[in-house]
Amino acid sequence: MNEITTFAPLLTRAADAETTADPSSVMTLLADSDSTGGQLTSYRSSFAKGAVGAPAHFHTKASEMFFVLGGSLQVLVGEELTVLEQGDFLLVPPHTPHAFAAAPGAEADVLFAFTPGMARFDYLRLLGRVMRGEASFEEIKASSEKYDNHYVDSPVWQAALAERA
Repeated sequence: MNEITTFAPLLTRAADAETTADPSSVMTLLADSDSTGGQLTSYRSSFAKGAVGAPAHFHTKASEMFFVLGGSLQVLVGEELTVLEQGDFLLVPPHTPHAFAAAPGAEADVLFAFTPGMARFDYLRLLGRVMRGEASFEEIKASSEKYDNHYVDSPVWQAALAERA
């Protein structure tokens, strides 16, 4: 039987939520694992038209949830490409390579959640700094274990990105 960690109810008001941004997206940080007893991490990303979200990667401990609030999100799951539309939900289990970007020619507004939660807000802040040229990609690579974010090579995703160019 899994032990449930107790935590106080968490309310994150839109006006009070921290945001981090890079040139093509804005991430609104909603709930990190330290405020949910390790149960959940959640944030919202708003992607500009055609913006690239994340390269192919996987997590070893957490499942990642995608809920499209608006627009269209292109995703890779394993070796399959698909487009999620407003209202679509996707749950990616641990050890499953996946990637995502706003669908070609579209914007995307997506709610993300990880369960169990993991400290991801510092990773998102670092990612924003890398995308703005304020930190190196080597820092991201060095943080793979800490943030359970493991990059993989995906010829399918690379081909999808090349079609955008």
